[in-house]
Amino acid sequence: MGDQRTPGVDTSSIVPKCTNFDVRAVSAPDRDWVLRLLTQYWASPHIYSKGRLINAAELPGFAAIRDATPVGLITYRIEGRECEIVTHNSLAGCGGIGSCLLAAVRHEARERGCDRLWLMTTNDNTPSLRFYQRRDFDLVSIHRDVMHQARRLKPDIPDRGLDDIPIRHEIELEYRL
Repeated sequence: MGDQRTPGVDTSSIVPKCTNFDVRAVSAPDRDWVLRLLTQYWASPHIYSKGRLINAAELPGFAAIRDATPVGLITYRIEGRECEIVTHNSLAGCGGIGSCLLAAVRHEARERGCDRLWLMTTNDNTPSLRFYQRRDFDLVSIHRDVMHQARRLKPDIPDRGLDDIPIRHEIELEYRL
């Protein structure tokens, strides 16, 4: 997992002192658990976004670690002046892990000269929509009825998702840096 970042994120500015986890850049020794996590939560390391498959296991990212155990992962890719969040998982569900991982990517994107941080999610993913909007992301586009095309590239995308909502659309959210 090539880490081609600029010199490190000061995690003391990202992780509040009252937390019981650390945030650090993903590195080569993390490869096995990253692959397991991506497969567990995303069915494979290949993530569909805007008409293409991205191998998230090959991307840079940040891990949240508690007692030597991974409790969160965020992967991203930078292209030009934009940074896309490709995957984002908190294994604890609450406690600031997701927010701290997001803060690490925001910091990295700014350091790398990006002016836009963005991501795609599906219409059924109401927890994601709620999480990002509470952190000042804007809904900027709905890509209607694209998930049937996505299933051609990634057949393991289910027809129905959270709360048995049919998965039909991609929703694009952004945060201006």
